[in-house]
Amino acid sequence: MSDTATDTDTDRDTGASASASAGTSTETDTGTVNWNSKAFDEVVSNDAGRPVLFTNARVLTMDPLIGTMTGADVLLVGALLVGVGPGIITAAQDDNAIVVDCTGMTVVPAVVDTVALVGGRGHRSEYVATLTPGNAGDLLVVPDEFAADVASAQATLLTRPDQVRALVAAGKPVLWAGVDAPDRPTAREAGIPAAGDMTGSPRVGVWIDRNDFLHQELTADGRYDETRGGRPHAYEGRYWIDGDRIDYLDDLGFWAFGEFQGEELHHAGYAMRLG
Repeated sequence: MSDTATDTDTDRDTGASASASAGTSTETDTGTVNWNSKAFDEVVSNDAGRPVLFTNARVLTMDPLIGTMTGADVLLVGALLVGVGPGIITAAQDDNAIVVDCTGMTVVPAVVDTVALVGGRGHRSEYVATLTPGNAGDLLVVPDEFAADVASAQATLLTRPDQVRALVAAGKPVLWAGVDAPDRPTAREAGIPAAGDMTGSPRVGVWIDRNDFLHQELTADGRYDETRGGRPHAYEGRYWIDGDRIDYLDDLGFWAFGEFQGEELHHAGYAMRLG
């Protein structure tokens, strides 16, 4: 037992030394890691839209053109990643950026675009989940020892979330120092929800496409009923609206979706207006 205890203490001391050398992590009374706490407070209260700069990291962009960088910076403005590479830190003070010191850390995409990785995207504008400027600011920060590659970094998120320094989605923290960020987004409970009461919603009514082929009625009890080419009840089921998105669950068992764009409802290639 004494050997085991010594090994554990040595590992802990080694980890503490590494944290101290990084200058960004300290052990608290509870044993949790307090990582860039001042920067975190600034990020979560960032109502002025200040840029957020993750600096001095090893960055696995998963972008075939950019590749992997060491001692690099990742710059977020709002929900977007706007810059990646060395030297961005030089403009941090000019831009009033919130600086997150990532010494000893690796930054990877929170979601991986494997199609882009194997060259299956024809244009850079089509990349959807790489650390490419112009993409969503979805990133994961973990210590180097847990990030031999992107797969191991993401495995750390799933199996050892306490070791995650930051998980950021669209520029907003979800996890920080292994703990849920305040006001983080949370998914609905699993399972099909009950239909909502849409009484009084301006989106209740009959939506008709430009060619008068599709009539989709949204009723206040959360049901839809489609008439297609004069054929009534072609599809029927339940619907749920979340912001500008509408999800459909047809009585036949399949799921579909639509999007409200101004005064139009776009669904399955049709653009409809309230008739």
